[in-house]
Amino acid sequence: MLNEALRLIRAYHDLSQSQLCSELGVSNSYLSEIEAGKKTPSLELLNKYSVRFDVPVSSLMFFSESLDSEKVTDRLRLRVARKVVSILQWVEQKKI
Repeated sequence: MLNEALRLIRAYHDLSQSQLCSELGVSNSYLSEIEAGKKTPSLELLNKYSVRFDVPVSSLMFFSESLDSEKVTDRLRLRVARKVVSILQWVEQKKI
């Protein structure tokens, strides 16, 4: 889910992958794989996102927590994370 959140943050700010890659100093293929969920973003990349988009790393990391546990708090955390992603997707659609 972290990959989708990073993609939506970029899209919300009307940046192409190429533009963001230039700003963050990463390759297009690397960012593409991150956003597709094929690679896990490094802490260094999350720090760069944090600075670029003025979003705390802790908020970004929220999406990367393992939510496989059956505890009630974990299920709640999963529902909240999905809701936040849904809201970001809705905002992205409204911009189109």
